[in-house]
This record gives sequence, C-alpha cells and structure tokens, in this order.
Amino acid sequence: MPNLDFTVAPDKCVRCGACVGDCPRGIISRPGADALPEVPPALAGDCLECQHCLAICPPGAIGVFGLNPERSLELTPESLPSLRQMRTLLRGRRSVRQYRGENVPRPLLDELLATLANAPTGCNDRGLSFLVVDDRASLDALREKMVAALEERILRGEPLPEFLASAARAHRQKGEDELFRGAPHLLIVSAGAESACPKEDVDLALAYFELLARCAGLGTVWCGMLKFALDAAPELRPCLGLDPDVHFYAILFGYPDVRYARTVQRDAAAAIRRLSFG
Repeated sequence: MPNLDFTVAPDKCVRCGACVGDCPRGIISRPGADALPEVPPALAGDCLECQHCLAICPPGAIGVFGLNPERSLELTPESLPSLRQMRTLLRGRRSVRQYRGENVPRPLLDELLATLANAPTGCNDRGLSFLVVDDRASLDALREKMVAALEERILRGEPLPEFLASAARAHRQKGEDELFRGAPHLLIVSAGAESACPKEDVDLALAYFELLARCAGLGTVWCGMLKFALDAAPELRPCLGLDPDVHFYAILFGYPDVRYARTVQRDAAAAIRRLSFG
C-alpha cells in the first residue's frame, strides 16, 4: 500500500464531517468539534484506497496519497449526461461487425484507457490489466497465429469446435474474418491473480469501455472467438501475456463502417420481479 499521506488544508476545511461519515473503513475521525479530520497512524494500514474522502469534500480540502484535489474533475449536474441521454445511449448500443480501415489515434486511445482505469473492481482490488492491439497490422499478425494454431489441430485430428474450424477455413479459403470481424483494434482485459471477483471485474471494465467507445464515435463487439480459440490453443496465451489461470475477455473496436439510425425496441426483453415482505 502506498503512503496514505492524508492531508487537510485548514483554510479550506469547513468541519462538515462528510469525510468521517463516508469513509468505508471508518478510519477518519475528528477528535473535537473544531478539530480537523485525521487518520490515526495505527489505522492508516486499513485504508481501502478508495479516495472517497478526496471526492466527497465540498471545498476540496482533503488530499490523500499525494493527490491534489484541484486536479480532480468537478462533479456538477451540468457535467453529467442526463437520464434521457443515458437511456438513448443504452438503447442504441449495437454490436458492430463492419469497420473502416483506419486506426484510432493514439491520444484518443490513451484517454479511453486512462478513463477505463476508474472502472470499479470487487473489494477495490484494482488489479486489472489492459492489453491493447492498437494497429491493424498487429491484429492481422495475431489472426494469422490463431488460424495457424487451429489448422494445426485440424491436421492432427484433434477435437475442435466446428465454429472455430469453420472460421479458420473461411479465413484461409475466402479471406473472411470471422475471428476479428475486420476490426482494427482489440482490447483484452484480464483480472489480477488475487482478484476477489475476477469475472465481474473484467466484465464491468469491458462494459464501461463499450459505452466510452460509443461516446467517442467508435464501434465495439465483444470477442468470444478469441476466448474460445485460446481455450482450444492455450499455447497462444503466452504471446498475449496471459497466464494459464488468469481470467480474461476481449472486445474488438474501431471506427464503424455502418450507422444505425434508431434504437431497437426491447424494453420488455428482461423479466422484472418485485419482492415485498409487507
């Protein structure tokens, strides 16, 4: 754990106690009505590193881990999307399987990944790793490796799901890309070895990325074919930096070569139940 470095600016602190009440571990206290908040040294090691104290302080008086609250983005109703905008975004989300040829600019990609690092993780573990294939040529090379590994299994007569064998044949015989759908980029999110909720952490991060990418004008599609291919040919995992037991999943993305003009209509697609003990 990094040095807690819990600081309070005396000229800014209004003694509201918000940081005391919101600390998940209850390690912040105020020894008197006029006293500044503090974290006793004996409790510093219990910090969850959530930064709630920095985020909740109205005047921005609290710093932690050497972070300056003035560098945080201010949260106001005007700075957040409206409910109507979020409803449209979620209803209009589509899996994109047609992409333009150009790469996403590196600065935009870096911004998306930096934002994605804020996705929630179970117990605030924050042990996720992001592996990004940021140019089409590299993804082409990875596709060739995958197809060659699948073809080798076919030649040896080893069991292989038919959809994987079909994808390998489609690539080699017709030049069709059923593995990566012609996307220029791939993001693999993997969980930390000590993650309390590895699957949930990975899925949340990918869902966050999908919405971020859409707001940046990008299209996405979750890449189950990569997961199935690496399960069938585990020798490919080391070239992606994936240990044998680590949980991961992937998403393809890039500039879409298709535009959807309206949302679909499936608000009733999920069963809704209400529980009452009245």
